[in-house]
Amino acid sequence: MARRRWQPWGCLAVALLAVGCGEPAPTGPAPYDWKLPAGFPTPRVPEDNPMSEAKVRLGRGLFYDPRLSFNGTQSCGSCHEQARAFTDGRTHAVGSTGQTHRRNGQGLANVAYATSLTWANSALLTLESQVLTPLFGKEPVELGFADQQEVLLERLRSDPELSARFAEAFPAESPPVSLATLTRALSAFERTLLSGTSPYDRYLQGGAVDALSPAAKRGLELFLSERMECDHCHSGFNFQDATAHEATPEPILPFHNTGLYNEDGRGAYPATDPGLIELTGRPEDMGRFRAPSLRNVAVTAPYMHDGSLATLSDVLDHYAAGGLARTRNNGAASPLQSAFVRGFTLTPDEKADVIAFLESLTDTEFLGDPRFADPNAAP
Repeated sequence: MARRRWQPWGCLAVALLAVGCGEPAPTGPAPYDWKLPAGFPTPRVPEDNPMSEAKVRLGRGLFYDPRLSFNGTQSCGSCHEQARAFTDGRTHAVGSTGQTHRRNGQGLANVAYATSLTWANSALLTLESQVLTPLFGKEPVELGFADQQEVLLERLRSDPELSARFAEAFPAESPPVSLATLTRALSAFERTLLSGTSPYDRYLQGGAVDALSPAAKRGLELFLSERMECDHCHSGFNFQDATAHEATPEPILPFHNTGLYNEDGRGAYPATDPGLIELTGRPEDMGRFRAPSLRNVAVTAPYMHDGSLATLSDVLDHYAAGGLARTRNNGAASPLQSAFVRGFTLTPDEKADVIAFLESLTDTEFLGDPRFADPNAAP
């Protein structure tokens, strides 16, 4: 498979100021210490939202603050639970008003590297823009502040301690509490949610030959094999093709039809959620969704955009069949599905090996890291 030649791109500009004789050197915010996992590149960061410790601390508190829902019942962390790799374990997400959504909630592990930020929207390319959807979206209702932006901001400004933390994180902003600073703080925290200390990582980067079981090692070989073709969509250090970092020249925005549905023999998905075609209007985008990262996949069930597959075993059965639509349409494949979803055969032992490998991507250190936990939770 052809590889891109990565060129440096997207690094934050650093102003080099000439200093006169005897004058003190100018000072500014200290560089943010990413504490990157071994083998991980530096995430891309928008030039208007450089990372800082104060900003991350503020964003962490806001992420877990139920005042970010109109009725005060939910925070971001209500639907993105750390122990589940920042998913919620539901088939479909549920908003603060109790409305059940049509899609399965997505995880936030390594979201700093994602080039697309929802299941099927190629227009949301930054965390700063994406966070507006849960805050103000009307269909579905998530946090419920549609048409109530000033109510949200006044709620936050009325807390003197919180206002002071905004001022610390954004010393040049006036007023310090604004929609721009709110979204930037939340995004800064989300970029720190880096997962890269799983048994697989210790085996690959740390030289811990016993970190993977023999079954997981066999499963890794199968995962990378031409028989299964998994690594075409779940590639690289993040096991996700839609991945970018500081050295990538441009976003890569692939979306895929996996043959989960084919309701009319021509590739139609259910009208309730036809995929990327809703945004583009292009017939070929019917049923296309982004491939999520497989990191921590063993704790993020259920699976697929609609949560219709309950277990990793079910997911493997789907791909082994060449798309479950085949089993619903007398063996006929969807004409719109990816060429890499063509079916394969696994023995029961081989299937168990692949699942063992997928389980080796569970990063228990990340799932319990206090840096990402609710700062107000009881110890």
